Amino acid sequence: MRSRRDFVRNMGLSIAAASVAAESLAAESTEAQPSGSERLLVNNPRHPTPAPVGVDRLPLSWYKERSRILRERAKARGADAVLLQLDVNLVYFSGCFRGSGERTTWALLPVNEADTIYWFSPAIDRDLITSWWCTENDYYFCYPHAEGGFPNKGQLARGNRVDLWEWVLGKLKARGLGDKTIALDRELGPSAQRTWSRVLPSARAIDISGECLQLQVIKTPEEIALTQRAYRYFDKVHAFARDYILEHGTSTTDYQIGQALSSYGINLMMRDVKRDGKPHSAVGMEVTGNYVRTGVATAYPHPNQFFHAKVERGQPLYVNCDILLGGYGGEGYRNYILLPSTPQHDTMWQVVADTVQMIVEETKPGAVCSEIAYKVHEYQVKQGMQEFIYHRPGHGQGQNFVGHQPPFLALGDDTVVEAGMTFSVEPGLYDAKSGIGINPSDRLVVLADRTVLMSRIPFSKEWSFLDV
Repeated sequence: MRSRRDFVRNMGLSIAAASVAAESLAAESTEAQPSGSERLLVNNPRHPTPAPVGVDRLPLSWYKERSRILRERAKARGADAVLLQLDVNLVYFSGCFRGSGERTTWALLPVNEADTIYWFSPAIDRDLITSWWCTENDYYFCYPHAEGGFPNKGQLARGNRVDLWEWVLGKLKARGLGDKTIALDRELGPSAQRTWSRVLPSARAIDISGECLQLQVIKTPEEIALTQRAYRYFDKVHAFARDYILEHGTSTTDYQIGQALSSYGINLMMRDVKRDGKPHSAVGMEVTGNYVRTGVATAYPHPNQFFHAKVERGQPLYVNCDILLGGYGGEGYRNYILLPSTPQHDTMWQVVADTVQMIVEETKPGAVCSEIAYKVHEYQVKQGMQEFIYHRPGHGQGQNFVGHQPPFLALGDDTVVEAGMTFSVEPGLYDAKSGIGINPSDRLVVLADRTVLMSRIPFSKEWSFLDV
């Protein structure tokens, strides 16, 4: 059997060759003894137990339970039904992974019918929705929709464009909600409110967007377990990326590193994921390396350029990766310096490492987000780093392709930390004049009895300072 190093070496510089080698290497990752950079991963007995292989997404029963809780909260506020429109809420409370774009979709949840969900969707998603949890789906054809135009039914019509908000409100009225209280997951703007008043003059709208968000901010044990499993893939992907950098050194580019780690990570995950090619399996998945960058590009927190630069000695290298499994995971970033380093880089790296540890120690139930941020920024300033501070030290981590979510580890957020919250940890520093940026990221989970980073990737000079 070929060694891990052989696989990494043979990934070469072409994307086609990299894809084949990545698939082979991912298949070999079942080896009992870790090799290469995986030997440096730090096992943490404080980690939550990962969801086992075979649990690739949360079950429908979980989504129905979250829907039941939302219905109860809406009912307590006097609502007769909940109308969801925002994609993040549609996925979270139904489990049907999909995105609307301009083709708006709604789901109606009667508060007294726990297992009932009525959909109002574009025809493009009709099979996707009815093959999942669906009591009934009333669909329009496409956007913009012409009244009577359903070519899939042999009904042709043009013009007479339908106002879809007016259309769905008419559907609610037809279901007997014309004089009821309906909870919405958004605040109505002036135009939407006028349409509401015209179509449902006797109905009352209340905003439950806050309740929707709060349920998503406090992660359940099932969500945390699936997230922890995703971070097990992060561990291997970053170990692979480090091996790739050590093997290829200055003969590769940041773009090639990103493409290689993405291909490796997808093949690694798909080795474990059950799927049949049909909807609802292998959902909410991604492994991205699009923001891997080297040199001066690392010194900008929000760059707008394409990354395709040669890796060089004496330069920083930023390996950015996002992983999702069943909609859960997040971000995992690590920074490298290809020796020789400079005193400025050494100092910045140490300050960032110190503040990462500070966030882990300070973020616990009862702590205040703004106070955590204040302590981090205070330390950065005392170390002479004020010129290089561009952003808050962290943000709440969402699910289902929502990367940023309240609360924020920021000076303006006085939210009290609770068990079940998760945060990014990225107290980054950026020195454009020196061409150095350092912004690692991990996911911090707050539990009742402990707070822990979810990856096993060390924040150490042994891991980060490479001789190529």
